[in-house]
Amino acid sequence: MPALEASRLARDNAAWYRLLDLAGVCDTLVADADGVYHPALFGDRLLLGLMGIMAESELHVLRARLEGGIKNKAARGELRRGLPVGLIWGEADGEIRFHPDEAVTGVLAAVFEQFAVSGSVRATWLWLRAQGLRWPLQQAVYLHGKPGEITWVEPAYHAVHTTLTHPAYAGAYVYGRTRDEHCLGPDGALRTRRRKLPRDQWEVLIPDHHPGFTDWDTYLANQARIGANIRPQASRPGTGAVREGSALLQGLATCGTCGRKLAIFYRGPAKTVPNYYCQGPADLVDGRGARHMNVGGQAIDTAVAAAFLAALQPAALQACLQATEQIEHGHDAALGQHRRQVEQARYNATRAERRYRAVDPDNRLVARGLETEWNTALQQVADAEAELARRQTARPKALTPAGRAAILALGDDLGQVWDAPTTTDKDRKQLLRTLLEEVNITARRDDPDPHARLILRWKGGAISELTVPLRRPQPKIRTDEDTTALIRRLAVHYPDAIIAGILNRQHRTTARGMPFTASRVASLRTHWHIPRHQPSGDPPAEGELLNVAQAARELKIAPSTLLRWLNDGFIAGGQVTPGAPWRIRLTGQLRGMLADTAPDGWVPLGYATQALGVSRQTVLQKVKRGELRAVLTRTGRRKGLRIEVPTPQDGLF
Repeated sequence: MPALEASRLARDNAAWYRLLDLAGVCDTLVADADGVYHPALFGDRLLLGLMGIMAESELHVLRARLEGGIKNKAARGELRRGLPVGLIWGEADGEIRFHPDEAVTGVLAAVFEQFAVSGSVRATWLWLRAQGLRWPLQQAVYLHGKPGEITWVEPAYHAVHTTLTHPAYAGAYVYGRTRDEHCLGPDGALRTRRRKLPRDQWEVLIPDHHPGFTDWDTYLANQARIGANIRPQASRPGTGAVREGSALLQGLATCGTCGRKLAIFYRGPAKTVPNYYCQGPADLVDGRGARHMNVGGQAIDTAVAAAFLAALQPAALQACLQATEQIEHGHDAALGQHRRQVEQARYNATRAERRYRAVDPDNRLVARGLETEWNTALQQVADAEAELARRQTARPKALTPAGRAAILALGDDLGQVWDAPTTTDKDRKQLLRTLLEEVNITARRDDPDPHARLILRWKGGAISELTVPLRRPQPKIRTDEDTTALIRRLAVHYPDAIIAGILNRQHRTTARGMPFTASRVASLRTHWHIPRHQPSGDPPAEGELLNVAQAARELKIAPSTLLRWLNDGFIAGGQVTPGAPWRIRLTGQLRGMLADTAPDGWVPLGYATQALGVSRQTVLQKVKRGELRAVLTRTGRRKGLRIEVPTPQDGLF
């Protein structure tokens, strides 16, 4: 293998030694300007190895010098790298300028101005879409400030977020914001991933390096604001951006006992009544979380809002005028950008016209394409002009003296603005955050007059205290234990509807004094984990307790007849509780008391009373005591009780 320098046959030592092993096995010579070497011989192999080590050392020195030069140039802010859209490199070393296109810089400036108003990347992005503004895209340009071609597209959230978080727009030169890390993938292959570094680990950071759309302090404040605009995280109350809920102190309220941020939950029929609570260290008591503070939020929110409006009253008039001017300025910024888009569309149409007129008319293949491009540009001009006219028509008119007087009169009553239907809960919370830093809440329910002690920490260091009365703790509403125990016994035998009837016949009521229904019995049974009644589909066994209907069906008699015999005492029965259905034990003795026909000579109850000359009750008592034999007939015209009347014996006289 001839080469000018043998060590240049491989990129590094690993590849070099694999090449030497292969050449030694294959008995291949390696030759360069200094000599011929045989990798299988020890001396030549040693010399070739030293040549590979020296070559890799030389490459390392060259690479270190190149990287050092790059870092030194970056430390001076002169290393030319890709710039975001809206910034280009100038002629001088390290010079960065604004893009010469006013449409590009105009939309970027509008983004930073709108974020200062809304405080949210998403709200800024939605504002761009609502105003119908386009977003510029540009390829990275490195050479001498020559701007690249701008492509206008629909604004995307990622593009707006990148613009608001890129330090170059704040006039800072940065280098080394990311770091490449090497790792092994699941398949064992070497992979490279790029990781973003925190600001304190950037290799180069030069604030005020070039003009920007905002200053460095504002950029840092914006990053802190964006970092806080996240979704509320689990087990971390108070985190996240302002949400749409009615709790005004979301993210501001803290616990007066442990200092943690208070979490929020909503209750009420519509789940709109705010409540603040603190779980403390989140310890478990009897398997459940214990909250050492839980307080209603309506009275507290009202008190804090009143204090906020009172603090804002001296500057209310000026705030109203500034709000009106801010709205007008926002519309003016959008109109200015639309005018630039119209101007850009007209330029594109003029350029398309020049290209169309410069082509040879006989070359129809090219002329047709340029004609289509010209028509498209003219249509874009018409659309841009129509949108500009619509925006100008919809723009609010400048304040007249009468309108200014109306706004000043409205500033005298900020409560009316605060309670207006057009003011959302999200707007109120954003207003509170402009002045309030923290609201510390301590609930004192054990005092003779229960109240909540509030400490309001305002931005700037001022502190004020408020006392909000709390409702006295209400007694717990609970069903008496006797009723619960009775339901537990009845649920073994009866469904919920029958249990409700039994309880109502005993004049029992719910904990709120209402009569029982099947649903209320089911709710109480579910609360106390009482299993419901499960009817059995098997035929009744001997000696099993049955209700009247089941027993009558088994004995083949009418339920009314069975009830009459129960009342007369011929058949034994029982009740689980007064008012419950009768339950009869089905035995062989009971079946033997029933017959289809009565024996000869057995008479009804009426004849037995006449024959014996005693009352009806006396006859029944003798039957119960067994002094008289009787059977119950269930068929025939005269079914019922039949009694054997003993034959009278002749006496001695």
